[in-house]
Amino acid sequence: MADERILITGSSGRVGTLLRPLLARPGRVLRLFDPRPPQALPGTGAEEVVPGSVTDLDALVAALQDVDAVLHLGGHSHEAGAEDVLRVDAYGAYCLLEAARRTGVTRILLGSSNHVAGFHRLSEHPGEVPGDVEARPDTLYGWSKVAIESAGRLFHDRFGLDVICLRLGQCFPAPRGPRGLAMWLSPDDCARLVEAAISVPGPGFRQVWGISRNTRRWLSLAEGEAIGYRPEDDAEEYAEKIVAECGEPDMAADPELNRIGGSWCDRPLGAAG
Repeated sequence: MADERILITGSSGRVGTLLRPLLARPGRVLRLFDPRPPQALPGTGAEEVVPGSVTDLDALVAALQDVDAVLHLGGHSHEAGAEDVLRVDAYGAYCLLEAARRTGVTRILLGSSNHVAGFHRLSEHPGEVPGDVEARPDTLYGWSKVAIESAGRLFHDRFGLDVICLRLGQCFPAPRGPRGLAMWLSPDDCARLVEAAISVPGPGFRQVWGISRNTRRWLSLAEGEAIGYRPEDDAEEYAEKIVAECGEPDMAADPELNRIGGSWCDRPLGAAG
């Protein structure tokens, strides 16, 4: 039986580096696609390194040969200027989707972000915010994620690709600050989300929040659970330390904590970092 092969674009970035050992499985090959060479990590399985840029359509077509699924993490992970996010993030996602269409790869996981909906407020939603809530980007970076998701919708509707947009929260080994108590996505849960998105039969087009089972969350897990995502971690494990350092957070009153995008909503557009 042939190995399962998963292409990870942006594999040398922070999330890609966290996921590589967690996605290692017998009978699975991770094909790492990034302009930068990957770090040597303990616990990784079979890997193939294919250097390349997400803006190079021909390189992506070559990299997608014999691939079963794609986890697209390539592009920026921070705010940048308009030309930069359009070239690397939006055009890079188009190149990835077009390469998948040409090579017959039909399972695409698009790394999106909570910043695609950053201006939604807790006070505007009586319950948890659904995973497919309308876009309200907080930055040009968030705007580029709107473009990425809409490109995924286009390639699903026109060509039948199964596209799952993973609207990732704070994906770090531990939550960062009071906002992390609601928005944290543990690396283990991120891997669980990816596994669910790879294996669910016939998902069509989906948008799901990438967060852990945080006690203080206000983003919905229902859309993720519908594709088989079962998060196990909770940022509350870190609450005592965070509260001791920052004080007890008031999610409803604090303007930073009351918005999905937090302080990103106040950043100057295009300011790097």
